Amino acid sequence: MEQKLRSEAKSLLEQGKVDYIIGFEPGSLKFTTTPLITNDRGDTSRLVITPFIVNNLSVYLTEVKGRVGIVVKGCDSRSIVSLLQDNKIAREDIVILGIPCHGLIDLSKVEQLVDKDRDEIDDISRDGDRVMVTVGGNKKEFPISETLFDNCLGCELPTPQEYDILLGEPTSPASDEGRVASQEEINRLKDTTPEQRWEFWSNEFDRCIRCYACRNICPACFCERCFVEETEPPWVLPVPRWQDNLVFQVMRNIHVAGRCTDCGECERACPVNIPLRRLSREMYDIVDELFHYKAGMDKDASPFLAAYEATDTGDFIR
Repeated sequence: MEQKLRSEAKSLLEQGKVDYIIGFEPGSLKFTTTPLITNDRGDTSRLVITPFIVNNLSVYLTEVKGRVGIVVKGCDSRSIVSLLQDNKIAREDIVILGIPCHGLIDLSKVEQLVDKDRDEIDDISRDGDRVMVTVGGNKKEFPISETLFDNCLGCELPTPQEYDILLGEPTSPASDEGRVASQEEINRLKDTTPEQRWEFWSNEFDRCIRCYACRNICPACFCERCFVEETEPPWVLPVPRWQDNLVFQVMRNIHVAGRCTDCGECERACPVNIPLRRLSREMYDIVDELFHYKAGMDKDASPFLAAYEATDTGDFIR
């Protein structure tokens, strides 16, 4: 699949079908990849497909000008569909290279399982539903369910729904067991009292440094000017108090309602490890429950917040 990707990407550039390729190349840190944006066909030899291609590359589509060939996983393709619905990008300007995704390995989970830093780990490989981790020449095996990102465990559409070239065989959605596992921490928090949840989030957001990594990495956060930068009126104080941090996250989740595809990028990018998916996934589920709407499923459908049906919840607006 990796060789096919390199061949297709190089061909697209040589034939002038795209001006840029957006994909993944090996990162500077062990077991990581980093986004590659290039118009040099020679650079396509650096493109990789590994269990560590974590970035949702669709975030770059609103910034890179011209025709673009882009490598996408299932959740990434849904983000592209959402951007198409909002008229932020044009379908004719994109060539989508789809990757059927079997789930991405969460390095932090692996580090906890072996009680070692990634620099002390010799190798991480996957064989079906098992992950092999080699440390000091000793190999240990773990179930895939213990090593994947939580959002990957419950992925509904691992095969891109929107693509021009599919680089592998379609793969099946997550099992019922995987979906339960992906919601475990969220449900545990939901089972607490309102007072306990308030204490939980006040403690979590007291650690927030308001770096906006969660906002900047999110494909659904495409406003040219964010509400936190408004001064008339000021919505939040510039000092990262936990109350203002909470307001920022609650409002951000409202703004991306119906656009969030549960790609998990906000939580992964957080430098202080705030469990942001427990907020974003809850909003995802609320939208699904009340309006039977999931982001990025149909590019011809109206955006969630730009359409109204007589059957929508809320008698007060009928």
